[in-house]
Amino acid sequence: MASDAESMVPALLKDNHIMTKEPSIMKRFALFASAFAVVAAACTGSPSTPSTPKPTFSALMQTSNENPPITGTEAGGTGNSTMTFDVTRDASGNITAAKVTFVVNLSGFPPGTPIRLSHIHTGGPSVNGAVVIDTGLTPGDPVVLTNGSGSFTRTVDVPSTAFPIVNQILATPSAFYFNSHTLLNPGGVARGQLDRVQ
Repeated sequence: MASDAESMVPALLKDNHIMTKEPSIMKRFALFASAFAVVAAACTGSPSTPSTPKPTFSALMQTSNENPPITGTEAGGTGNSTMTFDVTRDASGNITAAKVTFVVNLSGFPPGTPIRLSHIHTGGPSVNGAVVIDTGLTPGDPVVLTNGSGSFTRTVDVPSTAFPIVNQILATPSAFYFNSHTLLNPGGVARGQLDRVQ
């Protein structure tokens, strides 16, 4: 009997030894599977590439750029504007949505000058053209340059009918100008051609 019991002990130890090894193998497999999953996720995830800069244009606005040039009390006014385009395209490259953010700074005007309109026109230097994208300013709600200087920011949705114009501005900005209008100079008081800066 004792010999039978003694012969069982090595077998039990052996079985026990196998049992203690199996979890170790399972742990290694689980660790390997976890590491593989992390590597696979890193490889299949979207790459962290920097976002594409939004097309941005500036215009140095001078009263002497208007056609005809401005004379009188507002002739000393100047300004600059920045126009940032946020454009969404489909897989074929067609514009599906567009917004423009205008940041306009003006100075050197008589105190109390109302800026009644501001927008992008088509036209090269000295050519008066049609309005193509408006900031949304209106004569009923102007920006008043209380001390002769001031700034404003407007973001507007571009209507789908103007998507071809957006493509033209992106391709040939110098064929467009930005200007602002006042009560004294309703045809435009300061103007500058678009220049791509980003």
